[in-house]
Amino acid sequence: MLGDSLSEGVGDRVDGAWRGWAPLLADGLAAEGRSAAFLNLAVSGALSGDVANRQAPRALAFRPHLASVVVVGVNDTLRRTFDIAFLARRLDGVLADLDEAGAVLLTACLPDAGRMLGLPPPLARPLARRQRSVNAVVHALSARYGAVHLHLADDTWTEDRALWSADRLHPGERGHRAVAVGFHRLLADRGLAHGTAPEREPRQPPPTRAEAWLRLATAGTGWLLRRSHDLLPQLLLLAGAELRHWADGTGPAPLDARAEDALAAALAATMGR
Repeated sequence: MLGDSLSEGVGDRVDGAWRGWAPLLADGLAAEGRSAAFLNLAVSGALSGDVANRQAPRALAFRPHLASVVVVGVNDTLRRTFDIAFLARRLDGVLADLDEAGAVLLTACLPDAGRMLGLPPPLARPLARRQRSVNAVVHALSARYGAVHLHLADDTWTEDRALWSADRLHPGERGHRAVAVGFHRLLADRGLAHGTAPEREPRQPPPTRAEAWLRLATAGTGWLLRRSHDLLPQLLLLAGAELRHWADGTGPAPLDARAEDALAAALAATMGR
């Protein structure tokens, strides 16, 4: 498993450690009486460059039959260095190498962080614009390499609060189980999952409201402090650009057009190689 915090299992804590959807899915891949070897390389906060330069070589050395590249790009959208063309090239390279090695690829598109967090429009719009571009790249490359692709950006996921942890960015146990069940169904349709599907209902007692808020306050504050040198200034710059366009009467159209042009160029360069 390659990726960031979602594939690491953040939001689904069992016995003091993150579990998540990946091991739940792995338990349902092999037929009864057999087991599947499993390696999770995902790390919270990973960027596409981390996946390409650090995780992918280790994954290739593992020679996997299935390789999940589920969440690559979300953290990139929160950086001032975000460039959809660079991201597309990196992701294409990772998927191409794994595909050439014979791995069946698992991918997913995701909702934008601004909507999940309920940010005000000047902050939510630029993040949504970036996430749409990332999802478009993931869709195109998933089709190119015949990946098993799970849609996690539709209203079924974004509006069901029972699927998400207190931070609104990571699934809780119910959400991680839903991801595992979704991938198991798609893999079974291809004859690639031979075991029992993961259970849908959580086994762990849900955190109390006080526990959820405490976890959000402690983990969220630490995350904010680690990211304040990059994320907060970037969000303010993005919000400022949105507000300037609204103030001069042009609205979001120029920014939308700029993003669409950048995406079209990135797709043309990547898919045309």
